[in-house]
Amino acid sequence: MKDEHLSNRRYQKAMNTALRLLSRRDHTRLEIEQKLKKRGYNLEIIRAVAAECERLNYIDDERTAKVYIRQLTRRGFGFRRIRLELNRKGLKGDRFERIINASQLEFDEHEIANRVLQKKMKSFEREEDSKKRRDKIYRFLYSRGFSEPIISELVREFIT
Repeated sequence: MKDEHLSNRRYQKAMNTALRLLSRRDHTRLEIEQKLKKRGYNLEIIRAVAAECERLNYIDDERTAKVYIRQLTRRGFGFRRIRLELNRKGLKGDRFERIINASQLEFDEHEIANRVLQKKMKSFEREEDSKKRRDKIYRFLYSRGFSEPIISELVREFIT
């Protein structure tokens, strides 16, 4: 009886922690599980809390993925990097690939890359050697997650 009462209190405490985290921003199921594990809750309680949060629609990985994709595109990241960031949050697999593909139709990656490059162009213009400038632009856009064809096209536009 006492163990059940302690277990109930631990569950409620874990649930309160999850709700507090979710009240600040959307989290994926994996993120909530990791945060609860970090706080010392056992696996059974963690899974029960995550399942209940999903049942109540407090955790919705697809909704979180869509919001996160919009945030990253606004911040000037390409879809290669977005895919990597989603994987880090535990959002991988076919259903998330479909969300990414739908987002690629919604957002013009070339325009995003162009906008990011325009903001950064002053620092690149300081480089007098055109080969070094081209390499710096290429590395910058690649690190932001843009595809090689888009990078090559923009480099051609800005170097000529």
